[in-house]
Amino acid sequence: MLEKIGVEVFCPVKKEIRQWSDRKKQFVVPLFTSYVFVRLEEKDRAIVFDVPGVSSYLFWLGKPAMVRQCEIDAIKSWMTNEVINDIQIGHLKPGDHLIIKKGAFKDKKAVVQKIGKRKCKLVLPSLGIFLEAKIDEVCKL
Repeated sequence: MLEKIGVEVFCPVKKEIRQWSDRKKQFVVPLFTSYVFVRLEEKDRAIVFDVPGVSSYLFWLGKPAMVRQCEIDAIKSWMTNEVINDIQIGHLKPGDHLIIKKGAFKDKKAVVQKIGKRKCKLVLPSLGIFLEAKIDEVCKL
């Protein structure tokens, strides 16, 4: 419906198999639940609300989130890469349990205390310390 009103959209999808007691069925579902990426001029932002079901924009730090073209291209690349076949999307949030992947605290368990744009503050209960890590240096348990 957004395309019908002239909005350029991108909604990455994945195939998912769901099983019932008597059968399996394959579905095509959005990779990011409830998200559709749109490209618009700032002055045309309100037009998306003319489509039933559109409720809001995604906000980051109090402003509408802006996704760069290189990030959209990366998602498109992942979606066409046959080596990547089981994509899981998640978001870090305070209270999540992690394992540190790099550095002096490699393989240590941690708990997210605070999330920033590129870093997160962690508590390492086993050592009784706090630390700050780049988001790409941790993985969710």
